[in-house]
Amino acid sequence: MKKLAIVACFLLAISNFSISSAQALDPNSVASIFDRISSNKELANPSIVVIDQKTGETVFEKNGYSPRKPASVQKLLTASAALTYLTPTQRFTTSAWIGVKEKSVVIQGSLDPWISLNDPQAKKMGRTSLPRIEYNTLNALKETNSGSIRYSTIYYSNLYSQDVANLKNFYVKHGLRPNMKRVSDVEAAELAAQPILSSDSPELQEILAFTLTWSDNLLAERIARLASQAAGYSLDDAGVAQTFSDVLSSFGIEKKNAIIQDASGLSRDNRITAKQVAELLFKIRQDSKFAALIGGLPVGGVTGTLRHRFIETAPQAVGLIKAKTGTLNGTANLAGYVESGDREYAFVILADRLRKGSVAESRARNTVDRLLGKVAEPLLPEFLPIQSEVSISAN
Repeated sequence: MKKLAIVACFLLAISNFSISSAQALDPNSVASIFDRISSNKELANPSIVVIDQKTGETVFEKNGYSPRKPASVQKLLTASAALTYLTPTQRFTTSAWIGVKEKSVVIQGSLDPWISLNDPQAKKMGRTSLPRIEYNTLNALKETNSGSIRYSTIYYSNLYSQDVANLKNFYVKHGLRPNMKRVSDVEAAELAAQPILSSDSPELQEILAFTLTWSDNLLAERIARLASQAAGYSLDDAGVAQTFSDVLSSFGIEKKNAIIQDASGLSRDNRITAKQVAELLFKIRQDSKFAALIGGLPVGGVTGTLRHRFIETAPQAVGLIKAKTGTLNGTANLAGYVESGDREYAFVILADRLRKGSVAESRARNTVDRLLGKVAEPLLPEFLPIQSEVSISAN
């Protein structure tokens, strides 16, 4: 009977607790934290906007309508445009053929943004390799044509101008004076005879995730141009600017003061407001169509450009921040989401008025990390006492 009583008491002790979600910081507390830190001299009068993802309420704003340099935060617009106008599961094929005409090859592209200039990297990552195309087409020309191939013709379709220039430079270095002739897809098919090689890219959503995670500038530029073309605009910076403007309008976001000079954010002439970015972050979070964008954002202390952040400055925030970095000389931006228990806040911090140099940028990043560390709160169970009665009778 004593053993039964002991077991019963143990069960009673356990039953006096129940699991409940950790409490999130309320919007007023979050606003207070951002207010205190936003005046920190290390951030040099930043532009900041924070939105409660649950309610859509702007819980904090400082210089929210001030046009600032986005740096690579610009890639949020690139990704949004891609997922607005392109198909996430789209793949890109690039193939090379021996031509039907003497001393000719045909390279059929599909504006594959995933083409790599580095063959070992391409093999490791499953990317189409420009060097592989170059060497294989050169060898095919030598094997299928007698005599000199110095004045060969390279027919190509749907290749980026940079890739065409690289191809031409390769052939020239190997003794050719090629006639680089652009043709349509139909013409390329008619001119192609025997296949040399073919390569397929991963799905666009995978390419996009890589672009965001590692802040790849070339991929961002190429993906934005694909979106521009799909939106009916030109395949250049002007088309990208119009496409980004349309994306903001489609979300009902005021596009005034936005200046778009490129898709990667490298241009120091780009301008955007924290309010515009924060509203974009809030709205894409509500639409599953943009899941690849959210999933591609670097995770604090874990992946991509944030893999070394928060570990020492705010270890409690590791894994709780998903955000896009933005770095130029004198600029240390961050825009994304911070988890606080069962709440999530979209935040934008554009610190683009720092002193030039890595020291100022590092201090600004550390300040931002500590700030977000005060907001971040893991959604973990905690034990709470409850009322419970157990009656034990011993015979």
